[in-house]
Amino acid sequence: MKTTTLAIDVSSLNKRDTTLSILLIGLMFFIFGFVSWVNSILIPYFKIACELTSFQAYLVAFAFYIAYFLMSVPASYLLKAVGFKKGMMIGFWAMALGAFIFIPAAQTRTYVVFLAGLFTIGVGLAILQTAANPYITILGPKERAAQRISMMGICNKAAGILSPLIFAAVILRPTDTDLFAKLSTMEVAERGAALDELVRRVIPPYAVLGAFLFMLGYLIYRSPLPEIDTEQENPELATANAGKTSIFQFPHLVLGAVAIFMHVGAQIIAIDTIISYAGSMGVSLLEAKVFPSYTLFCTICGYVIGIVTIPRFISQVNALRICTILGTLFSLFIIFARGTFTFLGHTTDVSIWFVVLLGLANSLIWAGIWPLALDGLGRFTKLGASILIMGLCGNAIMPLFYGYFADRFDLRTAYWVLLPCYLYLVFYALKGHQLRKWAF
Repeated sequence: MKTTTLAIDVSSLNKRDTTLSILLIGLMFFIFGFVSWVNSILIPYFKIACELTSFQAYLVAFAFYIAYFLMSVPASYLLKAVGFKKGMMIGFWAMALGAFIFIPAAQTRTYVVFLAGLFTIGVGLAILQTAANPYITILGPKERAAQRISMMGICNKAAGILSPLIFAAVILRPTDTDLFAKLSTMEVAERGAALDELVRRVIPPYAVLGAFLFMLGYLIYRSPLPEIDTEQENPELATANAGKTSIFQFPHLVLGAVAIFMHVGAQIIAIDTIISYAGSMGVSLLEAKVFPSYTLFCTICGYVIGIVTIPRFISQVNALRICTILGTLFSLFIIFARGTFTFLGHTTDVSIWFVVLLGLANSLIWAGIWPLALDGLGRFTKLGASILIMGLCGNAIMPLFYGYFADRFDLRTAYWVLLPCYLYLVFYALKGHQLRKWAF
């Protein structure tokens, strides 16, 4: 029997329902972060276990995030057809399926099957992100949207700090440093057996993760989270958008999608490459595993600053401008700063700490872009959110550029790919978000 779910205008929600909805979305963002940021340890792990080049290893990010590009618009139609809550359940179940695919992949040590599992997890996340971001953007006053998104970012990045540490604790052993050093001198059969044992360590955590995601999908469907109505628009927007027939007639949205592409590409490079960059300085994998957490901690610090200061002391657009300029400066320091430096017990080149500081620069960029890009879309909001989610394929594309230049030149030189990303973001923060009609 087909059931009908009543959509609710968010303006009709009372404070209790709004708070509960935000808490549930916060839980979802924690799950997003836990599943997504584990890639920072998967990349060097698969590089060793599957004997990959840098370019091949960064296919982890490509397979995971290209799903956003392929699925974000179909996800909007799925949500329109079945509703937000049932769509979220489908998204969680897709993620569970992807986690279960890791089991046969590990049993055969087949990298392509691992990539298929990562792609399937990405498909589920694309559906969930398409639903969750509009929720948090419109559940409250528009001028505080960046503040609410920053709160979601804390949930996401806190999970990101925990996930690589937990994953490393589960799959890595204190003796692995010696094992990694001996691999190149082993006979083919002995090395194959050692790598088979290494890669099969992912089976228990991903089996547990798959079961958890399956149950969580059902619980979200049965939760009191309300359906929301993004198809209607207020009379002023209806009049302003009366002549609009296509989502591409909103320049600030299209340019915002490109900004999302550049932002997430730069962010994933800062997090997913830092372990390998530390390794180039003689830092072992067991020591370097904490560097993504340092970067994400800086991001959380930025979120806290945003929650405290936006909009009381600074507007969300000015916060966006400051962060994009900082990102540009830190990118230049990564390339040009030199000198050995000991901090938090790590002796490294000083440039790696500017990679860490990119976490601070990146913190309020996502939160700044979303409300600016979705401003005034009215009935186009759901499709507009899908276009922005497509921009997450920057997570898939930009690490491949980094990996290509890292193989061709070196890991530090490859960080030049960050500069055009941040320069474009400066443009969007200063001018691009204000454009309401195309003028060529």
